[in-house]
Amino acid sequence: MARTARIALNRPLRRLFDYRVPEGMDLACGQRVTIPFGRTTATGLVAALDAPPPEGITLKAIQGCCEDWQALPEETFRLLSWASDYYQHPLGECLFTALPPALRRGQPAKARTEAYWKATGSPDNLAANATKQRALLAWLAQYPEGAATRRITQAGFSSAQIRTLRDRNLIVEADPPQAELDSEPTTDGPHLSDAQSQAAAQLPKPADGFSTSLLYGITGSGKTEIYLDYLKQHLSPTDQALVLVPEINLTPQTVARFERYFGARVAVWHSALNDAQRLDAWLKVRNGDPVILIGTRSAVLLPFTRLRTIIVDEEHDSSFKQGEGFRYSGRDTAVYRGHLNDCPVILGSATPSLESIHNAQTGKYTLIKLEERAGKSRPPTIKLLDIRSRPLQAGLSRPTLDAIRRTLDSGRQVLVYVNRRGFAPVMMCFDCGHMVECPRCDTRLTYHRRDRAMRCHHCDYQVAATEICPKCESDAFKPVGQGTERAEDFLAEQFPETPIVRVDRDSTQRKGSIQSILKQVNSGSPCILVGTQMLAKGHDFPGVTLVVVINADGGLFSVDFRAPEQLIQTLIQVSGRAGRGEHPGDVLVQTCHSDHPLLQSLAQGDYLPVADQLLAERETGALPPFRAMAIFRAEADTMENSLKILDRIKPLARGDRLEIWGPLPALIARRADRHRAQLVLLCDQRKHLNRTLTGICQVLDETRLPGGLKWMIDVDPQETG
Repeated sequence: MARTARIALNRPLRRLFDYRVPEGMDLACGQRVTIPFGRTTATGLVAALDAPPPEGITLKAIQGCCEDWQALPEETFRLLSWASDYYQHPLGECLFTALPPALRRGQPAKARTEAYWKATGSPDNLAANATKQRALLAWLAQYPEGAATRRITQAGFSSAQIRTLRDRNLIVEADPPQAELDSEPTTDGPHLSDAQSQAAAQLPKPADGFSTSLLYGITGSGKTEIYLDYLKQHLSPTDQALVLVPEINLTPQTVARFERYFGARVAVWHSALNDAQRLDAWLKVRNGDPVILIGTRSAVLLPFTRLRTIIVDEEHDSSFKQGEGFRYSGRDTAVYRGHLNDCPVILGSATPSLESIHNAQTGKYTLIKLEERAGKSRPPTIKLLDIRSRPLQAGLSRPTLDAIRRTLDSGRQVLVYVNRRGFAPVMMCFDCGHMVECPRCDTRLTYHRRDRAMRCHHCDYQVAATEICPKCESDAFKPVGQGTERAEDFLAEQFPETPIVRVDRDSTQRKGSIQSILKQVNSGSPCILVGTQMLAKGHDFPGVTLVVVINADGGLFSVDFRAPEQLIQTLIQVSGRAGRGEHPGDVLVQTCHSDHPLLQSLAQGDYLPVADQLLAERETGALPPFRAMAIFRAEADTMENSLKILDRIKPLARGDRLEIWGPLPALIARRADRHRAQLVLLCDQRKHLNRTLTGICQVLDETRLPGGLKWMIDVDPQETG
C-alpha cells in the first residue's frame, strides 16, 4: 500500500492536503516538500504521515524534498502544533511563521556567503583609459587578504568593475579573513553587586530542567547584568540561548552589551533584517550553532536544537502579543517552549504583568526580587502636580517649566513624556466646532505640522493641512491637545540654546536613526528628550535627572479593563529613566486627578502594592487572570453583516461555564472602511473554553459566509476595545 502524507500550506485554511509519497522517498514531520497544487507548484511542510487517505480519490504525488532533513525538528513542530490549537489559528500559517521568508517561497536552505576579492594581476594589463578598473586594482592591493564585495562598493566601485576584473583574471575570490569570522568577547563577565548576586543565586540552573522565574527588578537595578552573568556562568560552549526583547529599537543596544561578553556567538532576529540576514540567522539556529539569539517575539518559534535557556526581558510589554493574523503571545509561548525543551525560563521586568504576578502568587512561577538600583543611583522621587486651574502652554505648567530650567542650568538632561505623536490630536474650528475626521475610520485626523499634513494613525489616510475650516471657512481653525511635535516646538522656543531630541515613530523611521539619537543623548551634554512610549522601554540615559509626564490621566477611566495596569506600567517605566547616573532623579507627573488612589499609590514608587490592588479589582470583577478570555472579532463592509455572523456564533457558545458579552461594535467601529464588531467569551476553565472555540471554528469553516466578511479569534487578548 502506498504511503501518504498530509501537507500544510502557508494559507489561511484550517485543513491539510493529502498526497502520495513516491517510493524510495523518506519523509519526516516538519520537512519541506514541493507539491502540485492546482495549476501551480507550492512549497509545503509535512504535518502527518500515513494517515488514512480519503476514499475514492486518486492522490497526486509529492514532487520532491527541498532538503533531506526537517526544517522544523520535532520539538519545534510540537510547539507550533500546540500554538495552533491554543490560539485557534490554521496549522499551516503557524508552521510557516517559523521559516524565514526565503524558505517560505521555496528557495534553498543555503546561506548566502559574501564574496571576498583580492588582486592577482597588474594594472599594466588594462587599457590606459580604464581608470576606474586601475583604481580598483590599486585599492585592493591595500588588502592582501582580500576585501568583501560590500566594502568594495562602499568605497565607490561598482559590481560591473568587479566582474570585468574577475573575467580578465586580474582579481580572484578569496577566503574570508579569519579575524572577521571569529570576534572574541572582550571581557570575562559583569561584576554584580551584592543585591544582584543574591538575586542571581536564586535563579535555577539549566541542568535543573524546566521552571519559570519572575525576576522583579526595579528600574535601574541591573537585570541585564544578571542575564549576562547567568549565561556566562551556566551556558556551555555548545548550548543555545534565546533572549526575547519587545522592540526592534531595543535590539541594537542589547546586542552591543551581549557582544561585549560573548563576541560573535550573538545572533539577531527581527523583522527589519533583510531576507539573506534572516536566512543566515535561521540556519545558525537550525544547525545547532552555539548562538545566543537576541530577537523579537517571532524568535521564540525558530527551530532551536540545543536550547538551554530562555530569557524574556520586559515581559509585561504588550508588543510580545501579535496583533493580527497568528495572534500568539511571545512570552507565553516562551514558557511553553521551556517546558518542551526542559530548560529554565526567566521573565524579567520592573513592572511585571498581572498574569505573571498571579502565577507567582499561585506557585506556578518563582518570584525573585531585586529592589536596589545598581551602583550609587537611587530610585527617583515621584511628585504629583495637580494642574487643575493652572494655565498650560503646550500642555506644560509654569512649575514644570521652572523645574526643566533648573535641571538644564545644572548641566543635566530632561525627558518629557507625551502619549501622542504628531503636533496635536485634532484640529478644531472655534467658530463652528468642526473637527476633521478620517473618511475611512471612526476617528479624527492627527495634525502633523512638520509635514503640513493631517494623518490617521489607524489606516494611514492623510490630507494636506489647512489653516481654514473646511466647513465654515473660518480662520479660527486651530490645533487642540498635545503631541510630541507641539511639545518639541514649544520647548525649542523656551530653551533656544538647548538641543531638543524627539523620539517617536515618525522621527525613528529611517534606519539607524534611533542609534544616532541615543549617541547624542549618551554624550551627557544638556538636552531635552521628547517622546512617546518608545522612551519608556529599557533605555539607559545616565544624564537624565528629571522626567516630566505631561498628562497621566489617559488610562484612568478607559473602557478597557487593562488600561489602568498599562498606565501604571508606562508611568513607572518612564519614571525609571531618571536618576540612573550619579545624580538623584525627580519625576513630575501632571494630572487633573492627583487624589486618585492609583496615582497616589504610584507616588510611593513601589509597583507590587499597586499590582496587588489591581489584582484585587480583577478578582472582584471575575476578569483575567482569574478567568480565561477570548474574543471573536468580525469585520465586513457593513456593521449589519459583522453583527450577523457574531449573532450566529453566540448560541454555539452558550453553557453554564461561559459568560458572553455582546455582540457589540468595537471601540473604533469603522477602520479603513471595514465595520468591526466583537463577541467576548469568559470561562473559569481554560480547557472548556478551548473546546468551545474549536467547535465554533469547525462550524464556521463549514458555513458559507458573505463575500468580504472576515472573522478571527483573539485568545488572551491584550486589548478589549
